[in-house]
Amino acid sequence: MKKHNYCASCLKLNLKRLLLPVIILGFVTLTYLLFMSLTINNYTWIARKIVIPENYFQYFNSQPNKSQTVKDSYTSQFVLEEQQAGNIGRPNNTLQYKYIITETKKCQKSNPFLILLIAAQAWQTEARQAIRQTWGKEDFLPGVHIVRLFLLGREAKTNNALEQKLVTESQEYHDIIQQDFLDTYNNLTLKTLLGLYWVAKYCPHASYVMKTDSDMFVNTEYLVHTLLKPDQPPRKNFFTGYLMKGYLPNRNKESKWYMSPELYPGEIYPAFCSGTGYVFSGELAEKILTISANIRILHLEDVFVGICLDKLGISPVPPPKDSDFNHWKVTYSHCIYNQLVTSHKFLPSELIMCWKHLQQNKHICI
Repeated sequence: MKKHNYCASCLKLNLKRLLLPVIILGFVTLTYLLFMSLTINNYTWIARKIVIPENYFQYFNSQPNKSQTVKDSYTSQFVLEEQQAGNIGRPNNTLQYKYIITETKKCQKSNPFLILLIAAQAWQTEARQAIRQTWGKEDFLPGVHIVRLFLLGREAKTNNALEQKLVTESQEYHDIIQQDFLDTYNNLTLKTLLGLYWVAKYCPHASYVMKTDSDMFVNTEYLVHTLLKPDQPPRKNFFTGYLMKGYLPNRNKESKWYMSPELYPGEIYPAFCSGTGYVFSGELAEKILTISANIRILHLEDVFVGICLDKLGISPVPPPKDSDFNHWKVTYSHCIYNQLVTSHKFLPSELIMCWKHLQQNKHICI
């Protein structure tokens, strides 16, 4: 029988050669997991949730609305500076800002079934006109009284020509209210409180109110007849939209939705609805406005409204279908859009085109 000789040093060398790829693979895997963790953290929507919601990355990867310019820019550094100056985190001071343009007689003849509060900016003339021609038409639904209002602040730089155009536009359409606060992302909360104040003062008996944005597609017909149902008594303390529950404050200082522990020390936000579009019963306008006076104002408008509701003991409810409200852009199909309330990031020309197509083809959808 042939005798085999074994070399101890050779065995050690072979063992090292076998272990080396395993060590390298483990290191690469850990590096990849660390990279993914940091990546997800840097692209968190408003707050971090334990379970990443459906369409999470689709929301961030969608193309920005080209009608939005640097005028709508925002940096977390600005928030920090405003916070240090005391402009954020103090009780709201909506009523301290004077009206530049207002409407006081929209509800004198009758109480509307639905008020559309649309956050816009002075320079968005095309967007306002597109909404007037489509989902914001006040006479779109026979027998249903709808009131349309655009909520504006003032531009950072004085533009006399633009201001005169706004006055002329207001005189023609009577659908603009403007207050003398700086129109920035940071002041969306003030803009929303402006709308609530108008409803509470001039139209307190409206059945329902919708707050939404100027780059949204809203299927008013589906909203009114399927969700709100004018043939039934208006619901009280009703609040719905794209429901966001279990969200944590975003502590990433590089994020647009950064929330400092000084402003909001809590570990979790109360339930709230995405600010892209939510609907509530008319009497809630005064209730939210009243309770807001005792709450530190936050720059995240939808979170702030959610905190107000929580203080009132009112919980937002989910819509009948998860697909009703969308804070991202839903791929257009007339049958899909015939069965939803909102879709996000529409250019004015795109809104008009899709609206016309929907009106022409909605009857063929089952």
